[in-house]
Amino acid sequence: MTWQPPTIGDRYIAVLGAGVLGRRIACTWVAAGYNVTIRDPSPDQRNAAVHFIDNNVATFAKTLGDEAVPGKYSAFADLDSAVKDAWFVIEAIPEKLDLKIATFGDLAKKAPRDCIFGSNSSSYKSRLMLDEMDDEAKRRTLNVHYTMPPGNRVVELMTSTHTYDGIFPFLVDKHREVGLVPAVARKESTGFIINRLWAAVKRETLTILAEEVSDPEQIDNLWMEMFGATAGPCSMMDSVGLDTVAFIEDNYIQERHLDGANTVDWLRKNYVNQGRLGAKSGNGGLYPAGFTTKSATENASHHDNLAAPTLYVLDIGLGENITDNFLTSGSIYTASANGQNVKKIVDGLSAPDGVDISVSRGRIFWTNMGIPSENDGSVQSCNLDGSDIRTVVPPGTVHTPKQLCIDHTHEKLYFSDREGMRVHRVDFNGGQHEILIHTGDYHDPSHKYDQSRWCVGIAIDSKRGKFYWTQKGSSKSGQGKILRANITLPADSKPSTRTDIETLFENLPEPIDLEVDSENEFLYWTDRGEYPLGNSVNRGYVGSKPRDPSAAKFTILTRHLHEAIGLRLDKVNKHIYFTDLGGSLYRTDLEGGNKTVIYSGRAALTGLALTHIN
Repeated sequence: MTWQPPTIGDRYIAVLGAGVLGRRIACTWVAAGYNVTIRDPSPDQRNAAVHFIDNNVATFAKTLGDEAVPGKYSAFADLDSAVKDAWFVIEAIPEKLDLKIATFGDLAKKAPRDCIFGSNSSSYKSRLMLDEMDDEAKRRTLNVHYTMPPGNRVVELMTSTHTYDGIFPFLVDKHREVGLVPAVARKESTGFIINRLWAAVKRETLTILAEEVSDPEQIDNLWMEMFGATAGPCSMMDSVGLDTVAFIEDNYIQERHLDGANTVDWLRKNYVNQGRLGAKSGNGGLYPAGFTTKSATENASHHDNLAAPTLYVLDIGLGENITDNFLTSGSIYTASANGQNVKKIVDGLSAPDGVDISVSRGRIFWTNMGIPSENDGSVQSCNLDGSDIRTVVPPGTVHTPKQLCIDHTHEKLYFSDREGMRVHRVDFNGGQHEILIHTGDYHDPSHKYDQSRWCVGIAIDSKRGKFYWTQKGSSKSGQGKILRANITLPADSKPSTRTDIETLFENLPEPIDLEVDSENEFLYWTDRGEYPLGNSVNRGYVGSKPRDPSAAKFTILTRHLHEAIGLRLDKVNKHIYFTDLGGSLYRTDLEGGNKTVIYSGRAALTGLALTHIN
C-alpha cells in the first residue's frame, strides 16, 4: 500500500504531555513556525507549558537557527480538542504501558486518518502500544524520541514493525527543517542508538559508585576533561531524575537478564527510596540539592537548570530608567534563574511592590502602592504572559499595599498595607475581603505617621494555620518587629484587639519581606536597616522546639545589600533569591553562602516571585 504524506497547511502538531520534555518538544516546533497544541489533564502543567513557550520561543529559534514567524500554540485538557486537526501527534506521557496502549487506541479513533503517531518513549517499543489500534493506524505509528532540545538536537526514529517506509524520509526532512539532527534506527530495538550508548555509561557509572571506587564529582570531572563535555554522567542523571534512570534500567534488566545489584538495586536503596531523586526532588541526589542550577557565567550545559525556577521581578520604576511620569513607570519582568532571558511582560504600573504566582489559575497577582499620601493603592492580576490585566482590589480599598503572598490551598491572597496599618485577605477575584490585622487608624495623624505601626511583609504557613508579618518602624531605627497570628480569627475578636498575636522578633533595624520554610520551621526576611545588622537577609527559628537560651535569636545570612526588599525561597534547589533597590537580583544557599549576583541593571527592584515551569 502506498503511503501519502499528510497535508499540513495550518494544521497542528499535537504534543501529549506538558512535562519538562513535552513542552520543549512543543517549543521546538513553534519556533520553526508550526502550529502546536498541547494536551495535559493538569491545569498547572498546561499553564506552565504555555508560559514556557512564551518565555523561550525566541531562544529556541536562535539556538536552532529558525527564522520563521513562530507558530500558534494552545493547551487543552481533553484529547479531542488537541488532536482533531493534527497532522502529527507526539506522545510524551508517563512511562506506563497500559496508559500508552489506551492513548494510542484513542488516537486511532479521534485523530485524522492521515495523522502520523509518534511515541517519545525511550523505554518501550512502539510495537507494544498498538493493541487497541486498527491495522492501518498501526502503519502510521513509530517511535520518535527527542533528547532535550534545544541544547541537544538529536531525535531518533524507529519502526513499530508496521510503519510505512515512506514516513521515515518525510519525518527526517521535517526534523532537519526545524534544526534538529534526526537519525533512523535500522531495526527495532530496546532503546535507541544514543539511549543504548548512554545506558551503558549510566550502568558502569552506577557500578563505580556502588563499589565505592570513586565519587560523582571525580567521575564527572574526568568525563568532562576526557571528552570535552559540559556535563558529566552523574550530574546528567540527577537532571533527568534518578527515579527515571531506575525505571529505564529496569527494562534493560528484564529484556537482557542483567544483574541489577550494583546498578538499579543500589540506586533505589540509597537514593530513590529515600526520596533523593535528583535535581527535581528538593532532596538532592548524587549531588546536593541545587547543584545543577547554574548561572550564566558557569558555562551551564543543556542539562543544567532543568529544575531551576523562572523568576518574576518587579521594577518600581525609580531606577536610572526613570521617565517623566515615574509614578506609572513600574514593570513586571520574567527571567531565568541564571539571570538570562529577561523579558518585560507588564508596564505602566503605579509603584508595584509585592508579587506572587498561581500556576494552576495561570495568573500573576501584584500590589501597586500608588502615591503613599493619596490612599490609592490597588491589587491587580494578569495572565502569565502579561495579558488580560484585571483589578482585584480597586484603588482606595487598600492604602499602600506591600508584599503579597498566596495561600494556594485555599486560593486566597494575603497582603500587608503600610500606611493603612492593616493585613488583608481576599479571594482571587477580590471577593470575601477581610481585615486580619489593624494596628491603627490612618485618619489619625498620630497613628499614620507612627511607622512602628506600619505593616510591610507577609508570609503564610497554611500547614500550621499561621501567618507572619513585619512592622518595620522608622527608617534605620531599630524599632522593627516580626509577629505571628492564627489564620482563623479567634471568636469574638477584632483585627485591632486580637488575643492570639505573638511577637517573635523585635528591636530589628527595619524588617521588610518575609518567607516561611514550614518544613524546617524557619522564617527568612530582608532588612533595610543600617549596617552592621541591616541591609541583610536573615533567618530565625519559629518552631515549637525549645530554643537554646544562649543562642542568637536569629542569624544574619548575608549583608552589604543596597536597600534590601524582595525575598523568595527556592525549596527545590535549597536557594534564597532576593532583590534590592540598587537594582540587583541575588542568589545564595539557605545558609547564606555562595552569594551570586545573577542580574544587575538600571532598575530599582522590589517584589520577587518564582515558579518551577522549566
